[in-house]
Amino acid sequence: MSAHDCSGDCPIARRAFLRDATVFAAALVAAGLAPRGAGAAPSPIRALSREAADVRYPIPAKDGVRFDDDNEVILVRSAGKVYAFALSCPHQNTALKADPAGSGGFYCTKHESRYKPSGEFISGRATRNMDRLAIRRDGNAVVVNVDKWFESDSEPTQWASAVVTV
Repeated sequence: MSAHDCSGDCPIARRAFLRDATVFAAALVAAGLAPRGAGAAPSPIRALSREAADVRYPIPAKDGVRFDDDNEVILVRSAGKVYAFALSCPHQNTALKADPAGSGGFYCTKHESRYKPSGEFISGRATRNMDRLAIRRDGNAVVVNVDKWFESDSEPTQWASAVVTV
């Protein structure tokens, strides 16, 4: 019998369990297998409604990132502005993730491209900013047209204006 062998009510056993659970959770996060909403990961958002290509979302109450996997939209509130982005990286259409560096921006796991919360390209293999979706305010909601997106290099004026000020 070792010096640390005791029943499940033992403080040493509880510490060992918590240590092992923490290591396991950290491994899931590092492997990208942690569920959304775990740790600092952004929480999912559900559309209020969808009519054809127009998807309505509540205006986010505070700065942050929300993913709508069903409609392939990333909704961001940052510095008094709301943006809607296509979920895929403009380089090779890999799904973007929240930047693990905690910048509030985005990261492409395939070729390590990084973007600011506004969708501006920072580094990596991509050659342009994230694609912004057409967005407009409607009362206490924003309406995103998921069939209409703008590329910053070919449509700079439309890309720059695809934002709602809150």
